[in-house]
Amino acid sequence: MPEDLRNRVDRQPTVDGLSEADLLARIFPRLRMEAGHTASTLLGPGDDAAIVAATDGKTVISIDTQVQDQDFRLLWPNGYRTTGFDVGWKAAAQNLSDINAMGAQATSMVVSLTLPVDTPVSWVEDLADGLTAGIRELGAVRCSVAGGDLGRGREISVTVAVLGTLDGGRPVLRSGAQPGDVLALAGTVGHAAAGLALLEADIPADTLGPAERVFLDLQCRPRPPLAAGPAARAAGATAMLDISDGLLRDGRRLAAASSVAVALDPARLAELAEVLVPAAALLGADPEQWVLGGGEDHGLLATFPADVQLPPGFTALGSIHALGTDDGPGVLTAGPAAGTGGWDHFAH
Repeated sequence: MPEDLRNRVDRQPTVDGLSEADLLARIFPRLRMEAGHTASTLLGPGDDAAIVAATDGKTVISIDTQVQDQDFRLLWPNGYRTTGFDVGWKAAAQNLSDINAMGAQATSMVVSLTLPVDTPVSWVEDLADGLTAGIRELGAVRCSVAGGDLGRGREISVTVAVLGTLDGGRPVLRSGAQPGDVLALAGTVGHAAAGLALLEADIPADTLGPAERVFLDLQCRPRPPLAAGPAARAAGATAMLDISDGLLRDGRRLAAASSVAVALDPARLAELAEVLVPAAALLGADPEQWVLGGGEDHGLLATFPADVQLPPGFTALGSIHALGTDDGPGVLTAGPAAGTGGWDHFAH
């Protein structure tokens, strides 16, 4: 734990001073949601297991983990202090985005939380607040936290599993893209990468102007477009995935799953990079590299038949092509095949 957080521990209660029941008693009230959010949770926190509804006999499920000093720092080089609210929000956002990418809607979450004993109780309360705020404000109108687990460890670790429903429909997989399809984007790309670069820089966070600060905020609290996934499914999307590890890396995943070539429109890439210029100028960086290789925006990359009107929230980003005799699946930018770039959990 960073020294500044240790010093603050001396001035406020830590989890070491509470029993598991005491800590849960502080967390549970913060997880309460409105009736619409909890309709799919038949039995929530407090028993040995939760009970959730699966009305059409199919359940969509995803799981993700954030680990201190791997996925987030409590204190960043630019002086920004990660709050429990940040971690709770991001834990909700990245999991909701995976359900969204299947064209589904989230119905419930379970959360496993590992904590060092010197973690301030207020930080844990903020995490619970961030989870519920993320669910509400991102628009997961049918989702609530159904239960979870608490444990002790050497660093903070937050694992969230989320369940979702297709309401009787078929999922949108990565493997359905067809030659002639339009490639489209919902949400942002490169913004979270710009935010990460700002966090890692030596420019104090409190000196950033609004034009730069917005990227830092999107790294700490992503905003996946949750209405876009079900809308894409309803409009006839042929393939879709969450852009969590970068446009090139995830584009290549879609290409490989569908055995096609993904071609990105250079003019559109330039437009996406232009938005990032304020942060890039401050750091002396290339904004197009953030667009191509930056992850954690949790936008959607989807393909649609050429005669389908793109649903609200999507804009054209390129096209899908058949493979040549000697070609393998990949991503093309202005002709040549591009490297995969992006985030790899075991290479960073």
